Amino acid sequence: MELVVNSINKTIRGKVILSDVNLCLKRGNVYGFIGKNGSGKTMLFRALSGLMKVDSGSIVWNRKILHKDFSVLPSLGIIIENAGLYPNFTGIQNLTYLANLTKRIGQEKIIHAIFRVGLNPCDKRLYGKYSLGMKQRLAVAQAVMEKPDVIMLDEPTNALDDTGVEEIRKIILEEKERGALILVASHNKEDIQILADELYRVKDGQVIKQEESL
Repeated sequence: MELVVNSINKTIRGKVILSDVNLCLKRGNVYGFIGKNGSGKTMLFRALSGLMKVDSGSIVWNRKILHKDFSVLPSLGIIIENAGLYPNFTGIQNLTYLANLTKRIGQEKIIHAIFRVGLNPCDKRLYGKYSLGMKQRLAVAQAVMEKPDVIMLDEPTNALDDTGVEEIRKIILEEKERGALILVASHNKEDIQILADELYRVKDGQVIKQEESL
């Protein structure tokens, strides 16, 4: 399976957000995206996931066209901007609520996902009381818990200490070995150096493959 992006463009209020973007991304690989704030990385992920429609061009997953055959990618885990989790739910309540929407996994796999990111599923603290690092760990748990075909992670190691960074990198590489197609946007150059099989620079809405290392 592969995600094929054919000449997509997006303009918002007269500003070019994505400009003639072409990509061919395959499962079992990690693709790294770098660029300054406002360069278009987050908007690219929104477009490729289906959360934002493009003005022209096409996005094809497994020979089916996004926004024609389905509205969002059918097997997707994503961290983008704020996680959108409920502040008055515990961690396990948040993930259980999300899992119940798709009915793909049960409580055992939810608990495993929470343990996997270094959190305690029995923790009674509400999400709103979590530290930034704990919130980031739970966001990663929700992105990977259903073992999706495509995983998009915008700044996955943000707000984490050194131990947390190592744990999340390990999870990303495990998901790659499982065969997921993974997109990572990060300001942490070490993340990209360690994780990415291919590197792309996003600048002024253009996405350019980089041959040189960081």
